[in-house]
Amino acid sequence: MPAWTDQLRFAFQPVVNLSTGSVAALEILARPEPGEVDVLATARRCPDLDAELAALAVRTAAHHETLLPLHVNVFATTVAELPRLAALGKAVHDIGRRPWEITLDLVGPFTHVPRAALLESVAVLRDEGYRICADGVGDGDLSLRLLGELAPDLVKLDASLCARLDTDRGRQAAVAAMRQLCERIGGLLAIEGVESERQYAAVREAGVQLAQGHLFAPPARRPATEIYLPPPAVRAVNGPAVPYRPPSGPPVAQFLQPAALLPMSASAGAVRSHLTGFPEVSGVLLVDTDGVPVRAIDRDRFLLSLSGRYGHALYADRPALRLADRPRTVGADATAWQVLDVIAEGDRDRTGDDVAVVDERGRCMGVVHLADIVRALAESRVEEAARLNPLTRLPGSDEVNGEVDRRIAEGRAFALSWLDVDGFKQVNDGAGFAAGDELIRSVGRTLAGVAAGEPACRVGHIGGDDFLVLTEPDGLEPFAAALLDVAWSAGGRPVTLSLATAVCPPGGVGGHHAAAAALAPLKKAAKALPGASWVLGRPGSQRTEIRRGSPLRVPGPAGPGFPAPPGQSGALPPGQVGRAVG
Repeated sequence: MPAWTDQLRFAFQPVVNLSTGSVAALEILARPEPGEVDVLATARRCPDLDAELAALAVRTAAHHETLLPLHVNVFATTVAELPRLAALGKAVHDIGRRPWEITLDLVGPFTHVPRAALLESVAVLRDEGYRICADGVGDGDLSLRLLGELAPDLVKLDASLCARLDTDRGRQAAVAAMRQLCERIGGLLAIEGVESERQYAAVREAGVQLAQGHLFAPPARRPATEIYLPPPAVRAVNGPAVPYRPPSGPPVAQFLQPAALLPMSASAGAVRSHLTGFPEVSGVLLVDTDGVPVRAIDRDRFLLSLSGRYGHALYADRPALRLADRPRTVGADATAWQVLDVIAEGDRDRTGDDVAVVDERGRCMGVVHLADIVRALAESRVEEAARLNPLTRLPGSDEVNGEVDRRIAEGRAFALSWLDVDGFKQVNDGAGFAAGDELIRSVGRTLAGVAAGEPACRVGHIGGDDFLVLTEPDGLEPFAAALLDVAWSAGGRPVTLSLATAVCPPGGVGGHHAAAAALAPLKKAAKALPGASWVLGRPGSQRTEIRRGSPLRVPGPAGPGFPAPPGQSGALPPGQVGRAVG
């Protein structure tokens, strides 16, 4: 071994999956011995040395016989100059690992790294199976442009963002933006530096999926087999809160667990030794030379077969394939609901089997356990039910507002609409509360029915007779047809509805508060129209458009984002129905 290896020791720190509460991987950290030359500083300037460090890290992990995936730090300069990281690849092969069990944590500086060379090298490493992590995001020189071009499998936020995350709204906004970026590129969000239970609650609330820190376990010379996880009651920093969940269901990658992989040629005896040597393993996947699952072995059924009369004699020295089933697989971009679909379509006696998660080339990235999926979906249903309006069973404004903020962060155009019943107090006074409630339920059912056919739409019931509708800019006509172009009644009394829409282009508003403020004057304009009405406008514009209703007696728009034209009262002349007015 070269002399510089004497100047190093390695420590292992667990990467914790916040959804399952389990260790998802181990990061291997190089630690120069005190008083020795800083090998890491030298490695920053010497790509060959840095690659050898990465190789030594995985060889060190092999001494501890851990099945967990590994995170290895590599300087961005090294990746740009050594596209295949040959030393690392040889070490991975020598210890019997596969590239897709290794995540490369790209470490800055990035400023002077040739961008094209870095992107080409990352593409080569991805093709070989390595996963890519952008490390130290938020406190380095990794530009947003390069981050987007890298499209990493994992974005790891610097520990400085975790500090005061529970109280600093700026840091909360930064983490939320990174959460949206990960959602768009199909990656996961991790954070370092979780040192307290308050920080743990804050990162969960922000939608972070993986975390590291002394709270769980500090770096240690041996891989941590046990971690500290705060009790379920430790959820929020300011009272009860709901961890962020995407509207389509949590991604399956959020529940990924390490997979126990053996070659197809493995004997039943080898599988038995593997299962008894690693009691935490619930099953084994037999994979081909490319890492594609070919057969799956369930722990309980397999050991039961071998423990029966003559079982060991019959199977021990024979291929394990004889006792294996076809694997159940889902893509890495699947959701938890899709995992349940896969399980539901299979044999009933395999309901509890693990489901393998594969990449676009079919290589196994890990497994998900049914218990984790069911628990998460049950929690999401309970949390969702708590947020629903008891009358219409529609979510409140929080879900719509959250989606508005996400679309703003993504730079997407959207239309936010406010719908209500004209003269609803008179409806209740004249027809009674029961008739008023039934009217609100009917409107809610209609909204939900139309929204079911519009994937990009969100609807919410603010309370009383007020509803919110979020769509694409050109996606409101089906709602208008179902709500405004039909006859409504309550207790035999005719009723009409009003719709006000603010069409917000990318960058048109800074958040859901500004979007709601833009709606207020439009709602006032729509309510001034007799009968069913629909008024549309844009933040910062003095022009409005009447899509439904008579233009008589319409006051000019006023208020935040919609000032009346100078010198005009805002009254609209006849004949302007359906046309822009300003």
